[in-house]
Amino acid sequence: MITLALAGKPNCGKSTFFKAATMANAEIANYPFTTINPNFGVGYVRTKCACSDLKVKCSHCIDGSRFVPVNLIDVAGLVPDAHKGKGLGNQFLDHLRQADAILHIIDASGGTDSEGNPVGAGNHDPEEDVKFLIFEMTMWVHGILEKHWTRISRQSQGKGAAIQQGIAETFTGLGITTEDVRDVELKLKIDLVHASVEDLIPLCAEMVKISKPMLVVGNKVDEAPEVLRTRLAAARVVFASAASELALRNAAAAHVILYLPGDPEFRIANEGSLSPAQKAGLAKIADVMKQGNGTGVQQAINQAVFDLLDMIVVYPVEDENHYCNKQGDVLPDAFLMKNGSTPHALAFQVHTDIGKGFLYAIDARTKMRIKENHVLRNGDIIKIVSVAK
Repeated sequence: MITLALAGKPNCGKSTFFKAATMANAEIANYPFTTINPNFGVGYVRTKCACSDLKVKCSHCIDGSRFVPVNLIDVAGLVPDAHKGKGLGNQFLDHLRQADAILHIIDASGGTDSEGNPVGAGNHDPEEDVKFLIFEMTMWVHGILEKHWTRISRQSQGKGAAIQQGIAETFTGLGITTEDVRDVELKLKIDLVHASVEDLIPLCAEMVKISKPMLVVGNKVDEAPEVLRTRLAAARVVFASAASELALRNAAAAHVILYLPGDPEFRIANEGSLSPAQKAGLAKIADVMKQGNGTGVQQAINQAVFDLLDMIVVYPVEDENHYCNKQGDVLPDAFLMKNGSTPHALAFQVHTDIGKGFLYAIDARTKMRIKENHVLRNGDIIKIVSVAK
């Protein structure tokens, strides 16, 4: 599954966002370092289910909306100089290694300082928090490269291609390739053969961009002064109110309201059962949703997966005529695939043996046979024909 990491300074609302997105137990409190060990959970991306267009009944969606699982990691809060061991140190930067992308949660209200201490709304510049995480990750990657630089330089014997390969091998865990290193060297016009360790900081910044694409999420938008919202919007920060989303999911679970994650509004199931305080709280949340067309939590996850990581949803089936598996279950699976993927790649994702025994595929919508290098599109329904059973 795709893995998204929630990163940011302490007390920015990461754990609230995590709990709202996963409904998993996560300690939440108004002080720094509530999260010590990372929390792991499952969230979902929301997409239109293929059954809507096909006019068939599907038991795997809710009112035509399909929720496809993704892993979420709530990493402990990071403070400036974390790469030097400050706060809770490098170990938490290391947890970001396993993420495909990062949701950088910032306190859009400006109500917490750089270390997560409450200072009152508008008294801290959240744009500084955006800069610091990028810097910390860059210096973390640079620290890894620095440990290996002498060896890489010695073994390369002055050959640029060998240095590129050595750097790529050092960052194998980050998904960096030799081609990536070569492209960055050309882009930055760095001479790796004669570069010092300090010269490599810009290269490491580019490695971070390649390996850990990042979406900045301005949390606590309902508490943010207008001037901060305007500035952050201009900086292409997406907004969210994780506390509102958590309240809605709890209310929906208690059957107080009708709400699906990502909906722009909710409906009260039984207004007579609500206390005056509950009505006031829901009215406040409704106002937040009107401003942002929702709470922003589901929207942020969707944007990270579909836009940042450029994924599509594909439905593998065994019966192309009834869009089902051998048991008659309609559209039983929905896979997230990289845009540009092929039916052969889908076969491997279904099962390694099916991928190895791949023969051809059938587009269930058109009933046409398609080649193994055919480019899949979002919402495709594909039957894989393989020698493997």
